[in-house]
Amino acid sequence: MNKFVMLTCLLFSSILILAPSVTRAQNPAAKPSAQPEGQKLTPEQEAKIVAQMQAEAKKFTIPQMKAALEQSPNPVLYAKQILQKRFKIDTIIVTKTRNFSSLADSLAYTGKIKKVYGPYGDKSNRFLVQLLTKAPNQFYHISQIFIDTSIFRYRIADSLGNLILRKLQDSGASFDQMAKTYSMGGEGGGDLGWIARGAMVPQIEHEVNAHKKGEVFRIWSANGLHIIRKVENPKQDTGFALMMRVWL
Repeated sequence: MNKFVMLTCLLFSSILILAPSVTRAQNPAAKPSAQPEGQKLTPEQEAKIVAQMQAEAKKFTIPQMKAALEQSPNPVLYAKQILQKRFKIDTIIVTKTRNFSSLADSLAYTGKIKKVYGPYGDKSNRFLVQLLTKAPNQFYHISQIFIDTSIFRYRIADSLGNLILRKLQDSGASFDQMAKTYSMGGEGGGDLGWIARGAMVPQIEHEVNAHKKGEVFRIWSANGLHIIRKVENPKQDTGFALMMRVWL
C-alpha cells in the first residue's frame, strides 16, 4: 500500500510548472514560449497562461476534453484549474477478476492508466471516468462446495461434508461434479475464480495460505461448512485503483 500512497501523492504536483509544455502538447501548432529555458514564470505570466488555457478549454468537444485529460501531466489539477469542472476522486478496491458488480469495478481492473472513458450517466448527470493509477494485491484461486447451516442443522451439514470428502477421495468424483450436486453457494461448478486478499472469510484465507495447490480442506464459518479446493498458487494482480470522475 505504501507504493499506492506514493503514486497518489504524485498526482498533486503543480500543473503551473508544466503549463507551457501542456499547451504545446494539446496544440502542436502552437508557437513555443519565448521564455528562456530554466527561467521561472512571474505570477502574472502564470495567470495569463492559465487564463488562455481556460478560454480554450471552454470550446472543447467531449473528445477534445478526453484527449486533454489523457495528455495532461496532472489530470486532477487540469480538471480543477483548466476545465473548471466538478470532479471526485474514488479509490476502488478490486475484489475479484471476473463477474464485476459495477462499472467502477470493471474499469478499475480492465482499464488502462491515464485512459478516459465515457461519458456515462443520463443527460442531466453525464460524467467521464479517468483511471489515474493502479496498485497490486495478492489473489487466490479457489473452488468451493458450501453447505448452508441456516437450512441444514450442524450435524447434518457435518455428515454431508464427510460424505462429499469420501466421494472425492475414494470414488474419483470431480470437485466440479460435487459442487454442482451439493453446493448451496450459487457458484455453479464451484469455481470462485481469483479472489483478492482480504475479500474472503479470514479463516478460509488463512487455510488457503496453509495448504498446497490442489489440496482440498473443510472449514466452518458463521454461515456454514465450506469445502475448499486450492486451484492455483497465489498471484499478484491489480488490487487497487484510483479513479477520477469529471462531470460535464
